[in-house]
Amino acid sequence: MKLSRCHVSAPVRAIPDIRFEEPGETSLTSYAGLVIFHKLFDSLTIGERLRRCFRHIGDGGAAFPLPRIALILIVHFLIGCRRLRDLDYYYDDPIVLRTLGLSEMPDVSTVSRGLGRVDERGVFQLRNLSQDLVMDRLRESKFTRLTLDFDGSVFSTGRHAEGTAVGFNKEKKGARSYYPLFCTVAETAQIFDLLHRPGNVHDSNGAFDFVRDAVVRAKSLHPALRLESRMDAAFFSEVLLDELNARGVEFTVSAPFARFPELKSVIENRKRWAHEEEFSWAEIDWRPKSWVTNFRVLITRTKQKVQQKGPLQLDLFEPVSHEFTYKWPRYAVAPPR
Repeated sequence: MKLSRCHVSAPVRAIPDIRFEEPGETSLTSYAGLVIFHKLFDSLTIGERLRRCFRHIGDGGAAFPLPRIALILIVHFLIGCRRLRDLDYYYDDPIVLRTLGLSEMPDVSTVSRGLGRVDERGVFQLRNLSQDLVMDRLRESKFTRLTLDFDGSVFSTGRHAEGTAVGFNKEKKGARSYYPLFCTVAETAQIFDLLHRPGNVHDSNGAFDFVRDAVVRAKSLHPALRLESRMDAAFFSEVLLDELNARGVEFTVSAPFARFPELKSVIENRKRWAHEEEFSWAEIDWRPKSWVTNFRVLITRTKQKVQQKGPLQLDLFEPVSHEFTYKWPRYAVAPPR
C-alpha cells in the first residue's frame, strides 16, 4: 500500500517525562536516551537545515522525502547501527518513532531508493551543513588555538559497492574499500570535513585542495585564531607546506624515510642528542635537494633491546645488547621561527 506523508508523520514537540520505576512497570525502551537528541535536533533546527540541502531535488509528494531519510540515518548511526538492514531491529520502537516524528518507519528498500536520488549537489550541501554545525560549536567555545588533524582511513565493503576499489587494506587484503580523507578538530574530536575517495588512491590524492579549503574555513572563525595542523608522511610535500606556511598555520608533518635514503647516514652519524631515559632527539639542518624552503627538522631515536637468536652460552648472566631505532616522529617538521 502506498503511504502518504500525512499518514506517516507524527510531529512531536514536547519531550516525554522519564521516570525510573520498578522493573516491569517502565514503558521506556532500550533507545530511551534518544529523548536527549530530540531536544538537540530542535535546538539545531536540523529538520529545516536538511530540507534546504535537498530542496533542489524535490520529493514528488513521497511519504519519506530525502530530509526525513537523512534524519533516519543520523539516528540509525546514533544508536550504533551500521547496515541498512539493521533498521529492522527498531522498526516499531516508539522512542525512535517519536524522535523522528513518524508514526511508522520506512522499509529498507524505501531508504535505499531515496539514497539513490541524492546527487552531487545534495552531497556537497550536506557536507557544508555538517561543517556549519561544527563551526557553530567552535564559535561558542571561543578557542584561541585550534588543531586540525588530517588523515585517511580505510572502510571495507563486502560487495561491489559504487565507488569502491581494491587498494591498500591492512585488515582485509584484496577487499574492495573506500579511502576517505578526514579533517578532525583535535580539541573537540569532531569531524570538520571529509573527502570521499575510492580505495585505490594514495593518501595525498586531492589533499592539497582539501587541506587548503579546511584551513581557509577554519580561519574564518576569528581573525586572531591561531591554527596548527598535524599530518603524516603522505602529506610531505613542499607545495603543501609552503601553502600552510604562507597562511600562517603552525604545522608538523612526518617525512618518509623511503623517499630520502640519504637521511640514514645523516641521522646515524649524529653525535649530539638530547636524552630522556630511553628516548632521545635532535634538530638537524637538512632539506630535500629539490626544495627551496628550509624548515626545522627534528629526529628521534628509541633504545630497544635486541632479541638474542640461537643458543645462549651458559654463564653467570644472560648478555643483553641494545640498538637504536631511528625514525622521524609523527610530527617532525615545523615552520621556521
